[in-house]
Amino acid sequence: MNMERQQPQIQDEHAVRVSRLFSGIVNWYDFLNRLLSLGLDQGWRKCLADLVFPAASEAGGKKVLDLAAGTLDVALALRHRYPGVKVLAMDFCPPMLVRGQNKIVGENTGKVLLSAADARFLPLPDGSVDGITMAFGIRNIAPRSAAFAEMLRVLVPGGRACILEFGTGRNRIWLGVYNFYLRYILPLIGRLSGDPEAYKYLARTIMEFPDADSLSAEMHAAGFARVYHIPLCSGIVCIHLAEKA
Repeated sequence: MNMERQQPQIQDEHAVRVSRLFSGIVNWYDFLNRLLSLGLDQGWRKCLADLVFPAASEAGGKKVLDLAAGTLDVALALRHRYPGVKVLAMDFCPPMLVRGQNKIVGENTGKVLLSAADARFLPLPDGSVDGITMAFGIRNIAPRSAAFAEMLRVLVPGGRACILEFGTGRNRIWLGVYNFYLRYILPLIGRLSGDPEAYKYLARTIMEFPDADSLSAEMHAAGFARVYHIPLCSGIVCIHLAEKA
C-alpha cells in the first residue's frame, strides 16, 4: 500500500476559478439547490446514498469517501442510510465545508470527518475506502480522468464509486422544457445569489456535459469494471455507478 500523498497546491486556472466561484455563493448554496431543483435534490442525494452498499447491514465499520462534499448533505444521507459508517467528506472549496459543519450534531459527531482536498490528488493511501460518492461535482473537474484514476486508486477491490450528476443539456428532455430551463430560467434565478456568473457557469457546464454513455466510457477507460447508470426524472439527473475489479 502506498503512503498518503501530499496534497499539491491548486494552481491551474480552471480549478482556482471554480473554487472562487463556489466560495462566492456558499451562503446561498443550500437554498438555491432546493429552489432550482424544485425540492428534488435531497431525494436524488438519498438515492445516491442508497446505492453505495447492497445492504445497510453490510456497511458496519466501513469508510465512505464523499467527494465534492459541499455543505455535507450527501455525507449526512450516508450516515442516515448506514449508521455504522464513517464518512470522509472532502471538497476543494473549504468555505463549503465550513458552512456545512454545523449540520454535524448528535450521533454524527466524530463520524463525519472534513478535509479540504482536490479530487485529482487525494491525500489517502491506496485501497483505503470502501465506497465513494460525488454529487454534482464531476462537471467541475478537469481533467475528469485524473479524478477517476484517484477514485480507482483509493477504493478497495469490489468497492463502488457512485456519482450523481445532471444529464447532458444536449439531449431534449420533456420536449425541450429542461433545455429552456437551463438556458434562461436557471441563470435568472441564480441572480439571487448575488453572483449571476456562477449560475451561468452552472448552466453552461450542464449543457456541455457528455451524455451518460460517454461518461461510462470514460470510467471504463480509467479502469473501472461493471459501469452503468440509472436515469432519474427522465434523465435530468443520472447516477453513474462503477466498481473496482
